[in-house]
Amino acid sequence: MKIYAKRRQKPTVPIITLIDILAILLIFFIVTTTFKTKESLVKVNLPRSSEMAASGESTQRTALALGKDGQVSLGEQVIPMERLAAVLKDYKEGQPEAKLELKADEGAPLGLMIEVWDAATKAGIDIGELPLRILLEE
Repeated sequence: MKIYAKRRQKPTVPIITLIDILAILLIFFIVTTTFKTKESLVKVNLPRSSEMAASGESTQRTALALGKDGQVSLGEQVIPMERLAAVLKDYKEGQPEAKLELKADEGAPLGLMIEVWDAATKAGIDIGELPLRILLEE
């Protein structure tokens, strides 16, 4: 008398379903990801304009931010006003192709902006290369 043992099937993992779930998770994470842009440490409320046209320039620029309390920052570094010309000169020598933009708070004193322009001129930066960032209302 022959007794045959029933062969057991190997357990399998449904790989197709796992790939589907992985694809859905990947799409979810791509869609919900926020890309962080480098901002300055000084909190700036930019003035708004409803009459100016937006420029088509999309080059990356490093922010030279002026706060209403008199703080100045270059990128993510707060700089004392008396060292601004030296820091700008070192920045321009270290990265000659880098471009700056001036972000001045709407409550920042005009005298502070003039001091920043003087420091930029001492550092060898042409004021025409230093645009002022303004929020455009649409």
